[in-house]
This record gives sequence, structure tokens and C-alpha cells, in this order.
Amino acid sequence: MARGEMLTVFSYDVSDNKRRRKIARLLEDAATRVQYSVFEVAMGKADANSLGQRIAALLGEGDSLRVYVIGADGRARSRVYGDAAPFESEEGYWLV
Repeated sequence: MARGEMLTVFSYDVSDNKRRRKIARLLEDAATRVQYSVFEVAMGKADANSLGQRIAALLGEGDSLRVYVIGADGRARSRVYGDAAPFESEEGYWLV
């Protein structure tokens, strides 16, 4: 990760299909989808805040967006199990 970037996880719960598609497109342009409504990306605080605010403006009643910022220590202690893409890396992905 570049200096000042942290692993940022966006998770949403949106009931309306139209709003959900708009939010998914915003996140697909900026991050990697790791589950249906969960995205991960290495980004700085300002970019994460900007993206979060753009998504929040689309939320309707009963919808939610959670943004988790994981520092280097937390990322090093995080694990991925099962059939899932690994965390983003500056070196890229290893295919085995």
C-alpha cells in the first residue's frame, strides 16, 4: 500500500434494487468486491471519506453503509479462508 493508505472495507445493506445498483457501481469503480455487498480497497482517508459521503447520499430509509478502516497491524493479523480472493497487494495476486 502506498503511504497514507489503509485497507478500507465498505459493507452495505440496501433494500431498493435501483439504489443498490448505483451504490454497487460506485464501489466497483473504486474497490474489489469480496462478497455480494462487501468491497475492499487500499485508499487514503480523504478518498474513503469522499466515497462514503457519495454513497451515503444515495441511502434511503432503513439502508446502511459501514466503513471499516484497517491499519497495517490489523491487516497483517487478518486472514482469508475458503474460496475467496486474497487481500489487495502492491505486488498483485498469486494464482496457484
